[in-house]
Amino acid sequence: MTFAITQTCCGDATCVSVCPVNCIHPAPGEPGFGTTEMLYIDPRACIDCGACADACPVDAVFPADELPKAQRHFAGINAAHFADAPPPPDDHGPNFHAWGAPRFERDLPADFAPIRVAVVGTGPAGMYAAEDLLLHTNAHVTLLDRLPVAGGLVRYGVAPDHPATKRIGDTFARFHSHPRVRLHLGVEVGRDITAGELAAHHHAVVYAVGARTDRRLGIPGEDLPGSLSATTFVSWYNAHPEVAPDAVRLSGERVVVVGNGNVALDVARILLTDPDALAATDIADHALAALRASRVREVVLLGRRGPADAAYTAPELLALSHLDGVETVVDDHDPRTGEAVDGAGPGGKAGLLRGLPRERTDWSRPPAPGRRIVFRFHSAPVEVLGAGAARAVRVTEGDGHREIPAGMVLRAVGHRGEPVPGLPFDEAAGTVPHEAGRVAGAPGTYVVGWIKRGPSGGIGANRTCAAETVGALLADAVAGRLPEPPGGAKEFRRLLRRRGRDVVDARGLAAIDRAELTRGRLAGRPRVKLATVEELRATARRVPRLTGR
Repeated sequence: MTFAITQTCCGDATCVSVCPVNCIHPAPGEPGFGTTEMLYIDPRACIDCGACADACPVDAVFPADELPKAQRHFAGINAAHFADAPPPPDDHGPNFHAWGAPRFERDLPADFAPIRVAVVGTGPAGMYAAEDLLLHTNAHVTLLDRLPVAGGLVRYGVAPDHPATKRIGDTFARFHSHPRVRLHLGVEVGRDITAGELAAHHHAVVYAVGARTDRRLGIPGEDLPGSLSATTFVSWYNAHPEVAPDAVRLSGERVVVVGNGNVALDVARILLTDPDALAATDIADHALAALRASRVREVVLLGRRGPADAAYTAPELLALSHLDGVETVVDDHDPRTGEAVDGAGPGGKAGLLRGLPRERTDWSRPPAPGRRIVFRFHSAPVEVLGAGAARAVRVTEGDGHREIPAGMVLRAVGHRGEPVPGLPFDEAAGTVPHEAGRVAGAPGTYVVGWIKRGPSGGIGANRTCAAETVGALLADAVAGRLPEPPGGAKEFRRLLRRRGRDVVDARGLAAIDRAELTRGRLAGRPRVKLATVEELRATARRVPRLTGR
């Protein structure tokens, strides 16, 4: 028996570090690590020890012969990844493989005096950086987030029907109460404090602020009511406190999603999944109620290019085929679509669509009975139509155009970073200029995650990204290049109090967690999230006062 990695793989390679025979690839230092869709277990080398399954932070590793029906194809996906790889040696000794031993730990520099490091952002990028600092150095870490709750994209970006992926948040959460960590949630750099003030109280500052906004289409009608970003929609169903419960209305039968990446597939899946199934997740209460009353029966995914250039990953696409009661079809209005699907080679994205029905959709008629997802390639939006609200999308079709009626239009064409007040910013790339994580012209200032490299890569890609940035920071510390801050930790806390900020600390965050878990238990759900800033802050304030001498 061998083990297999499944769809929820986060790619952070914790499994690689515990594998005694190096059968999991790509490993750190190998081509594709950090950019691959997922990691893969070589069934020819696996010795069935189960160490990877025990270590996996998102429960993505299972014995291949015990995979549930909906995931059995992942055994074949793992094996196919190694079809052209050289056979592993017969000797199953420690740390072998024809591809070479995995390179994980960077060489740590010599010891240095204790430093204080602020990490701005508590999503995966920030927490990987904090973890590296706390496990490998004697640094004291200040964690800040503009929201009064920690988690970033793990809490507000992962779809609720992917609970295993969310479990990596438990790994990060153990550092929130670390004795060398001070947590200050609900504090935004540029609003509550300046970048200069933050730097004046820390030897180094690491910005892990992500890419908060979405890319725009730049077409007429894009800002009509009912035309939204997928970022807004995802935040809405994840109870993000900055998105109102009534921000999304599901009154039409068809939704058009511009884009066909994993976020687009997440949106389509949530829109069409049986609400009773979603009721077993931590989806926002208001979103669950809206989905129960929803009239949406069809989601159209628009792709400007052909199926070979689709942005989704194979695991996410394959998951759609196991969505109960939902049919997935390909609109073959353009002959290039079918040609690409039929002519795709092994491993090609177009070939993944080969078993799906194809049809020439009549957009002048209401959606067909039942629930379905329609992939429409070679079809770029040129205008959102409507008087007072979106009612249709005009798209390219051959040498002309066609209107697709829709009650809602969602753009899922990527994220974009925003400027951080006090830091340089590359408007074209939507990132902070840097060299190996060092911010240009700002000694002691560093970036990690999407604000560093752009909005690419999943959760695990941030581990390698953080290692590079922290490595640069430590090298600067050893070389004496970090500025000595005039202020200390106590002065920083006083500064926040003077600003009148209602700061949530580790005890307040624990109170929020307890309250949400209790609400979930009463509702028969894993968690019911607090959905407003006011609720979060009020719950954090209800922490019992400690008494004693």
